[in-house]
Amino acid sequence: MTFNATSVAAAAAHAAQTTTQQLYANIDLTKLSWLEQMWAAWYIWIDNPIIATGLMSFLLHEFVYFGRSIPWIIIDAIPYFRQWKLQPNKVPTPQEQWECTKMVLFSHFTIELPAIWLFHPMAENFGMSTWQVPFPSWTTMLPQIAIFFVFEDMFHYFAHQALHTGALYKHIHKIHHKYSAPFGLAAEYAHPAEVFILGTGTIAGPILYCWYTRNLHIFTVYIWITLRLFQAIDAHSGYDFPWSLQHIIPFWSGAEHHDFHHMAFTNNFSTSFRWCDRIFGTDNKYREYRTRIAAQKAAMKNKSKSEREEAERNLIAEIEAEGLRAEAIAEGSMPAPKTAKVQ
Repeated sequence: MTFNATSVAAAAAHAAQTTTQQLYANIDLTKLSWLEQMWAAWYIWIDNPIIATGLMSFLLHEFVYFGRSIPWIIIDAIPYFRQWKLQPNKVPTPQEQWECTKMVLFSHFTIELPAIWLFHPMAENFGMSTWQVPFPSWTTMLPQIAIFFVFEDMFHYFAHQALHTGALYKHIHKIHHKYSAPFGLAAEYAHPAEVFILGTGTIAGPILYCWYTRNLHIFTVYIWITLRLFQAIDAHSGYDFPWSLQHIIPFWSGAEHHDFHHMAFTNNFSTSFRWCDRIFGTDNKYREYRTRIAAQKAAMKNKSKSEREEAERNLIAEIEAEGLRAEAIAEGSMPAPKTAKVQ
């Protein structure tokens, strides 16, 4: 089916003229699960499928984003958790968190709200289900979500690398790198253009899948968006607990992987998985850093706590200094070092 603005508008107008009671006329709602009944009740209450879907999509994003960020704000306020903080001397202040929140809300309402609102009419044009019940089975949804994770990770890897070059970094991505020690709320602290560019990887997977298979329910997309937001916020949390997912699933990136990217500016461009960085060799400095950390801990095992903390601070400062030089080179304020010619 050919996609154009006219067809989407026509589909939207037709849907708006169809009452929700008619949509559920041939469905016995009493035989559905509680969640499916609540889903149908929402559409019946709003009585306009377009508004109901758009409103639910945006509210879901806001509740999940800030709901997942609040625990990290609380953890940052409790000194006990410093032992698991990757950069323990850099705890975000309330002022930093408020400034970050204002920028995030600006992006949410100027970029994400229109994108979220337009997503479902476009996807419906490609065959996505929205108001329909019952939901797909888990055996249908899980493989779809796995595909979305892999697609987004690869898309993000290459788009993120592009954002680290020249004008794209200087005028767009530099905002996100304001915090060398990120925190949960900062996951979507970015230039509106970056929110749009990297957000494309999140919604393009479902759109392309729906276009190709014509078999996707927006409930599956909601699960995907929820998991993706959890991943992004946790990756920016700045904490590496013994029970963090990367210690259970070795190829999962997690905060320990992404925190180095913010600290060192370079390396670790992927989001959920470590595959692309390993395959393309963009984790070499990260792996060297982890080796140095392990060697330093072994060498200073019998030293005092203050000595160990001082050594860790010095190593982090060294990596940060290298990152600042790499950042200056990327935005053109410092020339790249010349490679010696082989005679």
